[in-house]
Amino acid sequence: MNVLHVVGARPNFMKAAPLLLALDRFSNIQQTLVHTGQHYDRKLSEIFFSELEMPEPDINLEVGSGTHVHQTAQVMTRLEPVVLEKKPGWVIVYGDVNSTLASTLVCSKLQIKLAHVEAGLRSFDRTMPEEINRLVTDQLSDLLFTPSADADENLLREGIPQARIRRVGNIMIDSLIRLLPRTEGVIVDDGFGVSVPFGLVTLHRPANVDAPESLSRILSVLSKLSQRIPLIFPMHPRTQNQIKGLNISLSSQVKILGPVGYIEFLALQRSATFVITDSGGVQEETTYLGVPCLTLRENTERPVTVAQGTNTLIGNDLELLESEVEQILDGKQKKGTVPALWDGRTGDRIASLLSG
Repeated sequence: MNVLHVVGARPNFMKAAPLLLALDRFSNIQQTLVHTGQHYDRKLSEIFFSELEMPEPDINLEVGSGTHVHQTAQVMTRLEPVVLEKKPGWVIVYGDVNSTLASTLVCSKLQIKLAHVEAGLRSFDRTMPEEINRLVTDQLSDLLFTPSADADENLLREGIPQARIRRVGNIMIDSLIRLLPRTEGVIVDDGFGVSVPFGLVTLHRPANVDAPESLSRILSVLSKLSQRIPLIFPMHPRTQNQIKGLNISLSSQVKILGPVGYIEFLALQRSATFVITDSGGVQEETTYLGVPCLTLRENTERPVTVAQGTNTLIGNDLELLESEVEQILDGKQKKGTVPALWDGRTGDRIASLLSG
């Protein structure tokens, strides 16, 4: 049986790597890895393949950037002949990026079996493109691999039959657990010029970085917070481009970096006193690592990180952000636990189900 994996953006890579490794142990399964090229910057793509010890893609569709509609359409057009040629027994898609939605539509039209890894997550905010991608993908997938109980409940409420749902755990934590020992060799003081303790910042969502007023307010508060504790800010290209147009000078205590590799970023998260983010995956990684996470979003598709983990939703209440940082620096940070099945064996569970 041929299993075809479709990845397009860096969060997909961390999720695909464990399943590629797990399926490689089955002699009756051949694998094809398709990279859509949705992320094409080396720091956002190629370096992750080497760090995660993933095979080079068999096929790169080289789609590149563009609007959501353009990108989705390009992936569909370029993926269809690949699927027709390979005739896979299963196509595996990951997460909620445009490449995932495009692959779902192609497989649905061609009647190819589709499995969605990280199914059932919901923010209940349809202004987010990712939410639309999740909703459509889950309705059309033949197998839905979920990370947590709330994801199962979301799918059942939407009319998905129980027989299509399999709770397997959080596959991204597989990569974290496997590569965490390699962060021991990353010395933050030498490599990044900031000594412990420090806070870590990541921002990329349009609601935070595309509106000049919103971004200006956030940067102003970050400069203020950095007077209490230095901040490291690996900056997404999207955010870098937006800041260039603003007449704002960040405090010298905010250390700006370009995009960093997965192992470097994992080392930064592990060592941070807290993380300020708007990323979905970071909410999960900090929960596993036990690091306080302050999320600049009104909602999250990963509520288990709030209910059980170390995550706190801040929204756009920057006074609350300052207050939460003060609480953490006073030793009163939120304590969390690691959710069930976030144990590093999710890839093995999925592989067993697909090979049976």
